[in-house]
Amino acid sequence: MSASRSSGTTDALGPEEGPEGRPGAPDKVSGTGPGAIPGSELLAALLDGMDAALCAFDADGTVTHWNREAERILGWSAEEAVGRPGFAGWAVRRADAGEVQGRLMAVMDGPGRQVHEFALLRKDGGRVLVRTQSAGVRGVDGKPAGVYCAFSEVHTQIDLERAIALSEALFEDASWGVVLVDVDLRPTVVNAHAARALGGGRTTLLGRPLGELIVQGVEDLEGALQHVLAAGAPPAPAELWVTLRTAEGNRRRCWRSGFLRLASPLAEEPVPLGVGWLFQDVTEAKLAAQDADRVRFRSNQLHRASRSAAECEDPMEAATTSLDYALAGFADHALIDLVAGERLVRAAATPSDAPGPCLPVAGGGIPLRYVPGHPALQAVDRTGSVRATAGAGSTRDAGEWAAERQWPADSVHALCAVLRSRGRTLGVVTFLRSAHRAAFERPDAVYAESMADRVAASVDLYQCLRESPGDTSPYGA
Repeated sequence: MSASRSSGTTDALGPEEGPEGRPGAPDKVSGTGPGAIPGSELLAALLDGMDAALCAFDADGTVTHWNREAERILGWSAEEAVGRPGFAGWAVRRADAGEVQGRLMAVMDGPGRQVHEFALLRKDGGRVLVRTQSAGVRGVDGKPAGVYCAFSEVHTQIDLERAIALSEALFEDASWGVVLVDVDLRPTVVNAHAARALGGGRTTLLGRPLGELIVQGVEDLEGALQHVLAAGAPPAPAELWVTLRTAEGNRRRCWRSGFLRLASPLAEEPVPLGVGWLFQDVTEAKLAAQDADRVRFRSNQLHRASRSAAECEDPMEAATTSLDYALAGFADHALIDLVAGERLVRAAATPSDAPGPCLPVAGGGIPLRYVPGHPALQAVDRTGSVRATAGAGSTRDAGEWAAERQWPADSVHALCAVLRSRGRTLGVVTFLRSAHRAAFERPDAVYAESMADRVAASVDLYQCLRESPGDTSPYGA
């Protein structure tokens, strides 16, 4: 289908001879010459391939060009449109035709382009609001020769403007991080929020491997990006824990991330351009939730320990039972050392080579050879909790550190809580963690002290029963 019925329109764009003046040479403008695509056919193909609707008028207001997009929007074919004197009566209501035609043709005598909005008529009688951009066309003599007009439906234009505005807002003012990653998994666009979260500038981060920015967790992030490129976006956001390298040191953060696969809208088949990665830092919320879960679990363990200890006939069994509940999710080993004069004596302990319950030590009563400055002795002297951690050396160094303190060989972190009852120091309970657990922190000390209070009450009762004169119970011997 030809987009023009006026003869000579494209032939007038250039001379018959080529650029060097040789007759028959291909003309780069008109496309004439042997083997070249005829100018009118090339122009028709270009017009019909446009995404925007386009029509043109000569100096008298007669339609000279009409492409396929114009036909799609209004329903009028090129055969029906080209040659008509303006829009009156077919593409515009007669009452509005004069105003519309006047505004369109007015641009012919002025410079630049003009933008208007009109209500045009569809072939089926419906009305459609379009936004037009029109500009004058001049002939080879420089005089006004007509007007061309590109138009699109207003809602389509508004959708496009909204999409552009949204993308600009995302990369400027968004309150979450937005990163565009290419198929090589390197950032190509980074918004201000993401640059701050990643610890760099918007331009300095571009093209750098993610492994240069993320110390730990980059494998999970790159795996998610590769999955999106191969299979599309996941159905729900994912929470990724990463450790960032910053000037102040490494920082561990949790990012709630969403991913979108980006494909070119211009290709016949989707061609991946990369991944859109949107994320929010939810570290504080996640830590708060973890703390709440931990407190809830530990409170439940304290309750269960109290209920279980109340059913024990032997007070020392009640003490060790309480420790068994305290160990769940808290530590790997537990020891009870009781005061005997100036020394401490091991009264109960968990197995040193495998997980197991805390049990009284057979043949106890031999004082422990704790060296001065031992954490358990410090806890007795301070009447408070003491935390200790092996140095950041090898596993062998950690084993020597534990052996010097007479603890199980896999112990790396220790927390000693003093046992106090009726204003007296009865001993020390020691909780030990191996290398796969984190060091004890202040909230852990609070929990250990709460458990130590229960253990101390049971130990105090045990000692009172043993010391009672004339006691005939099993504890009197």
